[in-house]
Amino acid sequence: MKILKKNFKDLFLYKHNRFKDKRGYFEELIRENKINNKFPFQVMSYSKKNVIRGLHLQTKDSQGKFVSVVKGKIYDVAVDLRFNSKSFGKYFGCVLSEANYTSIFIPPGFAHGFQALDKDNYVIYSCTKYRNEKSELSINCNDEILKIKWPLNRQILSKKDRNAMLFSEFLKRKL
Repeated sequence: MKILKKNFKDLFLYKHNRFKDKRGYFEELIRENKINNKFPFQVMSYSKKNVIRGLHLQTKDSQGKFVSVVKGKIYDVAVDLRFNSKSFGKYFGCVLSEANYTSIFIPPGFAHGFQALDKDNYVIYSCTKYRNEKSELSINCNDEILKIKWPLNRQILSKKDRNAMLFSEFLKRKL
């Protein structure tokens, strides 16, 4: 496992060890001893092409997320919402795919979202804390202040994400 540090404190990309032969491949996804986190909660999502999920966060018991693509390709986005951070309000975007066998660790205090780029996309999230539904909220993925450059113009959003708060509202609430 190769760790690629980025310009956001505690946010890392991971290049997995993939062992291929004529039968297929074997891949190590997470080595807790390499990234110093425990992941008691794991979920998976399936998304069709053009689906955007996010930007989601929990205001209490914020989760760190280790995000991996099992099948397909996504444009993954993490927005730094840690008020004391040098990169507060900025986003990091990258492509994660089955083909590039790269994952991202997004630390607590970030909003997370992605856009599905292939026909069928299966994403695994390994989380550092359990889900706290009462503290969940969404920030508009097309917010003019954040200026996220999504790769595909066509966007399929859930009702929750279409009605998500603007970043300016998040700032007013100081969540």
